[in-house]
Parts: sequence; structure tokens; C-alpha cells
Amino acid sequence: MNLNFKEAAIAAAKQAGEIHKKYFEGDTQTKKKSSSFDLITIADTEAEKKVVELIRNNFPNHNILAEEGKYQKTDSNYCWVIDPLDGTNNFSFGIPFFCVSIALVKDNQLILGVIYDVMRDELFLAERGKGAYLNDKKIKVSDVNSFDKSLLITGFYYDRGKDMIDNLEAIKVFFQKRVVGIRRLGAAALDLSYIASGRATGFWEFKLSPWDFAAGKLLIEEAGGKVTGKNGQEVKLENSYIVASNGKIHNQIIEVINSL
Repeated sequence: MNLNFKEAAIAAAKQAGEIHKKYFEGDTQTKKKSSSFDLITIADTEAEKKVVELIRNNFPNHNILAEEGKYQKTDSNYCWVIDPLDGTNNFSFGIPFFCVSIALVKDNQLILGVIYDVMRDELFLAERGKGAYLNDKKIKVSDVNSFDKSLLITGFYYDRGKDMIDNLEAIKVFFQKRVVGIRRLGAAALDLSYIASGRATGFWEFKLSPWDFAAGKLLIEEAGGKVTGKNGQEVKLENSYIVASNGKIHNQIIEVINSL
């Protein structure tokens, strides 16, 4: 029996999560990709294979954009955007903070997002116009409206040049603005989920791939928050600078970033 979009995304995420758990408790078989800092494990490749297989079985004509593999383009107006294991470096070092992220786009608009953290059994779900949920309980962004009550999250791309230096400078400025704290957790999709669920107030990262932020972007928007580029512009599904927040401190984050 064919699954609907939401059922397929949840089933695929749960299957990927089981693969994560299996290899996290065993041999991760880690390799390097293009960068010395960009790792890939057997869990990445097997999880992507399982997710793609389930989607193809239910929606054979849909497009797929995924981190690890290249897939032939079709004439469908639907595209699944998949990160089979976000937080690979955490995973490979034995740090239990990682997830699978699956989003569905129709005519360039995000309509569905699922992020699953198997280690905590937390499934974040958003459908356009239907709100955002954590394990079937509705979530919303925090009500904080000032830096002195805000916990921020950031991330570092694999670049070790100007972007890294600028991000370190941003961290310094945010601390001077007396934010409560700044976290670097190592899995952007989960970072965005934490903004959506009110666990943190704001997030920024100099460069993210679409599979890193697609599902999280919809989660935050459906939870009442905001996701833009560094100048407040709409974010396209391409490598992008991402600023995400509860909406109330969004302009303040952008002001700091653009002051560097």
C-alpha cells in the first residue's frame, strides 16, 4: 500500500534512525570526503540508500536532492531534500547528537519537513499551514525578545579561512551584547529544531547546504519563527548563509552579523 507524503517521510526517518543506532553502537567505518574535516560513515550511505528506496517505492517520479548521492532529474514538480545523517562528525567521534533530515518541496515551496533524533527518540514534524510538532505535541518558538535572555546556537562550515575568523568575531560580539550563552552543537538540522521548539532563541551559520536547513526552515516558520539570509532576504534551496530565530530578536542578530 502506498504511503502519503507525511507517512513516507516519517517511515523513512525512523528507518534511517535505526541505521544510525546500529552503527553508532558498532563500527562507524569513517572516511574523509573532499575536506580533511568533512567525514562520511557507512551510516550516511546506508541511511540515504534506505530513505531513497522508500521514497522511490512510493513516489517513483519525484526528484531527489541528497547529500551523498546524485540522482537523475525528472519532470516532477516535487523534490525530496535529504540529509541522511546530519552531524556526521559527532557520530564518528561517539557524540550522540545527530539526526536524519527529510523535506519535501513542491514548486520550490517547502511543504513538509521531518527531523528525527533516534538517540532521544525525538521526531520533529512540520507541514505547511498545519504547525510544527515534537512527538505529536505542538511546539512554538520562545517568547524572548532581548539578547540578555537569549541562548544562541552557531555552526562552523569546513572552511578554516575568513568565514571561520568572521564567525569567531561574531561570537565575541554576541557575548559583548551579553547573551546568556552560545552553543556549537554540531548538527544544523537539530539546531534549527531546537529554535522551533523554544530550546534556543537564535541561530546563525555562514554556509549551509539545502539538505542541512530545508526541513528545519519549515519547522521554525510553522512554529512562529523566522529564517532568512544575512540581510533578511528569502532563502533559496541552495548553499546559503542562514539566520534563524524566534522572530523577536531576528533583526538584532542580523545587525551584529553585518557589523563585522
